[in-house]
Amino acid sequence: MHSQRCWPTTDPLYIAYHDEEWGRPVHDDTLLLERLCLEGFQSGLSWITILRKRENFRAAFARFDPAAVAAFGDGDVQRLLGDAGIVRNRAKIEATIANARATLALHEAGETLAGLLWSFAPQTPAPAPAALRDMPAVTPGSKALARELKRRGFRFVGPTTAYALMQATGIVNDHLAGCIVRDAVEAERRR
Repeated sequence: MHSQRCWPTTDPLYIAYHDEEWGRPVHDDTLLLERLCLEGFQSGLSWITILRKRENFRAAFARFDPAAVAAFGDGDVQRLLGDAGIVRNRAKIEATIANARATLALHEAGETLAGLLWSFAPQTPAPAPAALRDMPAVTPGSKALARELKRRGFRFVGPTTAYALMQATGIVNDHLAGCIVRDAVEAERRR
């Protein structure tokens, strides 16, 4: 019955990402900060580019530990701009630092990034898309999430990036109806 993946690829890294990570529910703030920041870095690029550099990003950004990244200063920005292992874009680097600081501000207010992001999970899941063309790039929920993230001090989080984050972290399940992992992802979401 389920015999396909959501996107055609023969790249083992991309296959593993699709089968083991994409759409699986994430509730850990450090992992969510990583995903949010990497989605921002992906803006204008292909996801496989970011995926191939992910370990470099993790090393460069202290494994996305919010407190460590929030403490980055001008010297760190210069270091990162010189790091060929990541995407060297000043606005995206500075956004990552701002996003870590915004995550800490949530913690100081007694909140979590997970709680904020998951509060935008749709009450009624959308039907499984039949084909890639059926997956939206933006939804009313992603527009609302992007607005709230920006209000809280997060950067590089427009509605398209917010929706990609929702897809990647299981807040929505956009695995295709015939996808080999859709049912497993849906079961994880119901736990």
